[in-house]
Amino acid sequence: MRLIELSFADGDRVQPLLKATLKTEPVDHRLSEPDDRGRRLLRLVFKDGDGQKAIDAIQAIMEDEVDWRLVVLPIEATLPKIDESIDAATKTRRTLALREELYDDIAKGARLNSDFLLLTALSTLVVVFGLSADNIAAVIGAMVIAPLLGPILAFSFASALGDLPMMGKAARTALSGLAMGLGLSFAIGLIYEPNLASGELMSRTVVGLDAPALALAAGAAAALSIATGLPATLVGVMVAVALLPPAATAGMLAGAGEWTLAGRAALLLAINVVAVNLAALLVYFFKGVRPRTWLERRSAKRSVYVNGAVWLTLIIALSALAAHFAASDGAGFAP
Repeated sequence: MRLIELSFADGDRVQPLLKATLKTEPVDHRLSEPDDRGRRLLRLVFKDGDGQKAIDAIQAIMEDEVDWRLVVLPIEATLPKIDESIDAATKTRRTLALREELYDDIAKGARLNSDFLLLTALSTLVVVFGLSADNIAAVIGAMVIAPLLGPILAFSFASALGDLPMMGKAARTALSGLAMGLGLSFAIGLIYEPNLASGELMSRTVVGLDAPALALAAGAAAALSIATGLPATLVGVMVAVALLPPAATAGMLAGAGEWTLAGRAALLLAINVVAVNLAALLVYFFKGVRPRTWLERRSAKRSVYVNGAVWLTLIIALSALAAHFAASDGAGFAP
């Protein structure tokens, strides 16, 4: 459940606000009398998955005002208990976090700052030596701490909303993180000969048709966990997607002069990145992640179609290349 509080100046907007928000069927509501500063407080309680229509209605009414503030708070418990019986409306309702909640959470992953770069560098060091030492625990640890999944999911989310500034910001962050991982691992490969007998290392050079399937499933799971407000499940998804290990493998093997193996690892990385973007974009679209206004929705729809077509074309081409390698080498498992 969630509590939506709106603080605003008393005036002719009171009745339109009350009428519009009550149409969204809150579990409970309360409108306070004006305080000594002439301000009112409207409190609305909603079940999980509800509240977006109320927020959109409030924004539509208050968009020309400057002296107002809307706050969304999670509710841990409430009494008396809310009737959770399933009716027809509940069955058809999408379980979705508020657009504003999603935006704030996902936008954090698109930030390019010193913390992001340092965490990427440290996780690259961990995964490089973990791969060479055939240490699966170190590799998994690097997958979890690597922040590369954040900007990729942010790019897909921005594509679903048609938010070009956020798309650009997320793209810069993702490319910077991948460039750092590749560059640092390449430098290590120049001075530290990789262990080609390591199963963990060499498994990142085996590309089969299972690679796009796994990445599509993991990308969809990542987007779904965020869209439904369950980000804790992302830990497992971070391990499944495995963006950093193939990037580090490609860089390290390229630095050591093993260009063929490095190319295969780079192909696995490209498949993972493209598949995650495509799957996340589709999940956000079908879960109903949309801008508020009609004009913004038209722009967002065009963005979804363009980005979806690009990612679909790329995944088909990369999958065909993976099928070629699978046919020549035998189908392999790509983590």
